[in-house]
Amino acid sequence: MTESVKPALREMRWWDIDAVLGMEKDLFPEDAWSRGMFWSELAHARGAEATRRYVVAAEGDRVVGYAGLAAQGELADIQTIAVARDHWGTGLGGLLLAELLRAATAFECAEVMLECRVDNARAQKLYERFGFEPIGFRRGYYQPGNVDALVMRLTDPSASTPVRGTENNG
Repeated sequence: MTESVKPALREMRWWDIDAVLGMEKDLFPEDAWSRGMFWSELAHARGAEATRRYVVAAEGDRVVGYAGLAAQGELADIQTIAVARDHWGTGLGGLLLAELLRAATAFECAEVMLECRVDNARAQKLYERFGFEPIGFRRGYYQPGNVDALVMRLTDPSASTPVRGTENNG
């Protein structure tokens, strides 16, 4: 019997973009990010003036998840979190989110914001387990499908931990 390889988190680099784009198109076919959007985000993720943190979850050579955060002043914004379909329910989403919250803390952010499709109950439950609260909507935010976004906020990311007993649901 072969042991399964647990995904390892590491910094996203330019050579990960093709794999990430494949997942992006599979998971978000109507509003997938472009290659240029990822390049632009990664351009701000290194060096002394970095304002971004992007990570991938790799299982061997395969990227099975990715996530990104942008920080400005005391506010961070979760830009994206995605998990390959065959890894849903394994806790990988929570692992990626926890890494972004560590990054927000390192950037000295007091608050973390995000937008989530109103029809993505799985993601909403993940964010709620970490203490995010709904604060409003952005009408027609996701284009071209004209889907509304639920805006959520977490205060004090340094103190955020998932609700016990639910860690493997993300």
